[in-house]
Order: sequence, then structure tokens, then C-alpha cells
Amino acid sequence: MPDYVKTSKALSYWLRHRPDAAGLKLDDAGWAEVDAVLAALVRQGLDGDWEKLVQVVEQNDKQRFELSADAARIRARQGHSIAVEGDWQQASPPDRLYHGTVERFIGVIFAEGLKPMKRHHVHLSADYATAERVGLRRGTPVVLTIEAGRFAATGQPFFLTGNGVWLTSHVPIAWIRQE
Repeated sequence: MPDYVKTSKALSYWLRHRPDAAGLKLDDAGWAEVDAVLAALVRQGLDGDWEKLVQVVEQNDKQRFELSADAARIRARQGHSIAVEGDWQQASPPDRLYHGTVERFIGVIFAEGLKPMKRHHVHLSADYATAERVGLRRGTPVVLTIEAGRFAATGQPFFLTGNGVWLTSHVPIAWIRQE
């Protein structure tokens, strides 16, 4: 596995799920000090070079991470299983959003709806292709269509992250279609 991928996986784990595993402290919004992250990378035998960290942030295919305006802090944009107070903007979603999954979860989804599971929110994509790539991570993808515009019209809040991922607390089966 290339160092870039190892670094990205380490950052995802630490900044979304287990900051304590790297000796990191996150503030309420999920920010960690860059210097502490670089030191943690070195302790893990990974490259703790500032330029390499910036490359991982800028070149991550899903734009999972962001640096603060002064580049002194780093955080994961979404996908946390730990408590963070995200500053995602509430927004009106398009008529349809998409959720990528695999066949083995379809029965549960159509019995209970989409739930955040270990995360804070259900993650939705604005386009079919992105949802399909998400589903591919676990096997043959199944892409569900979410009637997001109609669901939002009932008062359900939706949030848009800086990397284009749509978040909501849940999606009842009434708003899910498999085509």
C-alpha cells in the first residue's frame, strides 16, 4: 500500500473515529493541530512532512479532509463516529439524491430506512456515479434514489459539506426508491 494511502487511512481513523489512538485532541468542531498530526504520523512510521500532508488533503479523491484558513489545524469533513459539532451549512437539496450500498443491506434498508449507524448522519451523493463508487467499496453496488426534495419539504433538514456530500439524520423508507 503506498504511503499516500496509508497516510489517508490513518488520518481518517484518527480524525473521524479514534483521535486517542494517535494521542490527538480534537476541539468541538473536530479540528486537530497540524503539528500534533505530523508528529503522530512520524510515530506511526509514516512521512510527517508538511508538503506530503498537504498533498493528501488536496489530492484525496473524496476530499475527506480540510485545513483551517491559517493551515494550523486539520479535520475530517464528515463521517465521524465521535462527537463533533459540525459547521455544515443547512441547504435545500436537489429533487433526488443517491445512496450507494450493496445487496445484503437492502432488506434492512427497506424495513427500517436509512440510518446513520455508527456515524452522525446518513451520507448522500448528488450524482449516481459517486453513489455507485461508494457502493463498490463493499462489493457489487446498489444505488438507491432518495426523493430528497419532497422529504425536505416536510421539514427534514439537509446539510451540505464542503466536499459536496449531503447529510441528513435519517431517511424513512417512504422516500427511498430502488430503480
